[in-house]
Amino acid sequence: MPRALVLLLIASCLSAQQTNKGWYRTPSIHGDTIAFSAEGDLWEVGAGGGLARRLTSHPGEETMPVFSPDGATIAYLANYEGPNEIYTMPATGGVPTRRTFEGGGVLSVAGWTPDGKILYATRSFSGLPGARLATIDAANQIQQVPLSQAAQGSYAPGGHTLFFTRLERQSSFTKR
Repeated sequence: MPRALVLLLIASCLSAQQTNKGWYRTPSIHGDTIAFSAEGDLWEVGAGGGLARRLTSHPGEETMPVFSPDGATIAYLANYEGPNEIYTMPATGGVPTRRTFEGGGVLSVAGWTPDGKILYATRSFSGLPGARLATIDAANQIQQVPLSQAAQGSYAPGGHTLFFTRLERQSSFTKR
């Protein structure tokens, strides 16, 4: 193979690597640290950029990381044992703890309540074909949020107001 052709092939591979920077999804930020999912695992990086550090490498896919209010814990969705369930782990990485056992009802991790409960969307308590918000505390006690068809939610600073959307994956929720 001519040397010029080899150099051209190497240059095109390097160029392709530089332009394909990845597909980073579901970011969460606490202080100056960003957690996100990519390649089926969770990662973290400083808000200023730099080299990302892999937090998980378990079989299965991890997604939707959300920092706890104090930034010490990350709640996320994973399918380690079949259907998606919620797990938590230290924000610095470590052994995950399974928090839900709903057998496929969990849809997403919405966030945390100001007092440290995980807020998540589930189909397990909905009488309608749709989602419902629930919270789970440190002792794995689940409490339903009394809103029908609430699929996403976030507490305002101070914790007295819950902003939510009905109907999961509704394209118009940002303008309403």
